[in-house]
Amino acid sequence: MTATPKVETIYFSIKGQVVIPRRLRREFEIEEGTRAYVQATPEGILIKPLTAKHIRSLRGSLKGSGVMKALMEDRKKERKL
Repeated sequence: MTATPKVETIYFSIKGQVVIPRRLRREFEIEEGTRAYVQATPEGILIKPLTAKHIRSLRGSLKGSGVMKALMEDRKKERKL
């Protein structure tokens, strides 16, 4: 994925829906049903698509951080309740 400097105009529907230009959908591998994060930033609204490529890039990112151990400890506490 490469950030493109070209600016395009889009429109919001009455329901707040947005059509992302085809060029950007292809570039970021956005297909029908693709989910996205929506985040408010100081510059405006940021939309980050959750594509298969993005999910693959996250694999192993928490390895060695102790997240699984903490999750298992929380589950043990919940079972005791």
